[in-house]
Amino acid sequence: MLAESVNINSGTMNLEGVRKTGELFRAEFEALGFETEWQDGAGFQRAGHLVARYAGADAGPKILLIGHLDTVFEPDSPFQRFAMLDDTLATGPGIADMKGGNVIMLQALAALRAVDALDQLDLTVVLTGDEELSGHPLNLSKKALVDAAAHADIAIGFENGDGDYRTANISRRGASDWTLRTTGKPSHSSQVFREDIGPGAIFEAARILHSFQADETLRGEQYLTFNPGRIVGGTTVTDNAADNSGTAFGKSNVVAESAFVNGDLRAVSREQLLRARQRMQQIVADNHPHTSATIEFEDGYPPMAPTDGNRKLLALYSRVSEDLGFGAVQAVNPLRAGAADVSFAADHVEMAIDGLGMSGSEGHTVEEKGNLESLPLQAKRAAVLLYRLAKP
Repeated sequence: MLAESVNINSGTMNLEGVRKTGELFRAEFEALGFETEWQDGAGFQRAGHLVARYAGADAGPKILLIGHLDTVFEPDSPFQRFAMLDDTLATGPGIADMKGGNVIMLQALAALRAVDALDQLDLTVVLTGDEELSGHPLNLSKKALVDAAAHADIAIGFENGDGDYRTANISRRGASDWTLRTTGKPSHSSQVFREDIGPGAIFEAARILHSFQADETLRGEQYLTFNPGRIVGGTTVTDNAADNSGTAFGKSNVVAESAFVNGDLRAVSREQLLRARQRMQQIVADNHPHTSATIEFEDGYPPMAPTDGNRKLLALYSRVSEDLGFGAVQAVNPLRAGAADVSFAADHVEMAIDGLGMSGSEGHTVEEKGNLESLPLQAKRAAVLLYRLAKP
């Protein structure tokens, strides 16, 4: 199952491949007695999502299980096939991120069915088709997740976390974008800095970026990061946000009239995100003479804060691991974990955890590897965790 799913190219924009991967997993959920639905993604320019439901007759807490079908490897990537590297290590596109996690989820559910414990659970599974490159608008792209979370008490994600089976995620930093635009007074370069000319748009953008980096409020916030990823400046500039490109025309002897910078902002809580945005706006507003600047923020993945409920769920999971002889499980440092779909669910449930998928390394590269020994280990831990959640 793992090899078969990895060998289907499901790069996010390969809509047919994502749907084909969804059909492969759909058949497995239906064989376990789940009712399934494919939610079409035309409204957000993606393939869509697989949703599977199982409401047992003696169901306990409502639990949401989260995975994704897509990978970062499109059909033009040279990385396309599953291959064994040795007895315990395999490679392939999306093996750890996160087709291995989807298989682990199925294995855990099959174990529960084998001991007639599935009927004690109320389960919703959402396997998204756009985790690696979210569709827009986000309120449509993530609606399946948010709707399922609103129905649930607990959310469990089967991403690969930081690649170490001894850890799990109880917090994830959100990821949002910002765009800075500056303007200056065009003039001959020999007059730059003159009282009635000023430094121009590029110097103003540089002032703001340097101030972001040097600001004690921003740099002093634990887990907060901000990064300018693209900058364009000159006499005239164009910005093609659709493909993250831009053009500039300018001469070395002309004071720049326009500049823009695109970047991202990552925070561990909504409160931290709002504080950072407010401070960035204050810095942007303190303009050099004869320049102006604006900054716009675009919401992306929300933060998943480390709540008491999440800590409680990690403690339960760690106890399961210890009882199985696999040792304790520690929380992943949020700096070592990117954004993930569980973040859209976390604010709607009492407890959330992520990182229960396949251990691996070098994700998002053509060297991606999966630790095959982690598949049965993680499946056992997930099965017993679900069993104990059904029987508190």
